[in-house]
Amino acid sequence: MYFTDRGIEELAQRRGEEDISIALLAERLREFVDLNPEFEVPIERLATWLARDDDLDD
Repeated sequence: MYFTDRGIEELAQRRGEEDISIALLAERLREFVDLNPEFEVPIERLATWLARDDDLDD
């Protein structure tokens, strides 16, 4: 595991059994960017990547 994966691993461990809507995820990302505007570009890139991932629909 890379050092940068620690947050991803924590997310999977703490919330891995939960189902959330895309609308809730989008709202949480907006809140994060409001609190941390310096991360706007990477969050926008992540959101765009998730939105365009056609494999998720299979």
